Amino acid sequence: MRHSRGSPPIHLGWLDVNALDRVAPAFVDMAHGIVWASVATVDSDGKPRTRILHPIWEWDGTDLFGWIATVPTQLKRDHLAAHPWVSVSYWTTSHDTCAADCLVEWYTDDDTCSAVWQKFASAPQPVGYDPAIIPQWKDGPTGEQFAVLRLTPYRLRVMPGSMLTAGHGEILTWNDSSGRRD
Repeated sequence: MRHSRGSPPIHLGWLDVNALDRVAPAFVDMAHGIVWASVATVDSDGKPRTRILHPIWEWDGTDLFGWIATVPTQLKRDHLAAHPWVSVSYWTTSHDTCAADCLVEWYTDDDTCSAVWQKFASAPQPVGYDPAIIPQWKDGPTGEQFAVLRLTPYRLRVMPGSMLTAGHGEILTWNDSSGRRD
């Protein structure tokens, strides 16, 4: 089984690993409330690089996937070809934080690009927006300057700011128990 669904937390010292069906909804709620994320890639020399991006997440009750609409620059392509993983981190001034470490896959086919374009266009604000406002995307979802990254998390963490500021709350974590990172 890929995920530990519905099972009790596994105690690892001070930090418990929770079931995906508990962590994923909390992650999506927090991420979609914060909206903008720092996304780190690693270049071919092993050096980190961050960008501020706007992922949208989908939880279907079984699997969690993220989608990023982006311009497919050669630099991004080179980084993800060398290291196809990203770390996505959200933070607010109240110190609510959530993070997802993910496998990344490029999609440039018209069907996927059009579907993700529509996900952003039809999602409620603040996560939803009209992708046509981006000048490079004037040719729409099938233009050469529009591509999609699909994020498949293998680690999630959700921490309410109250843990830091008041010492109460609950940190939720999940790790893909299959050990897959490819």
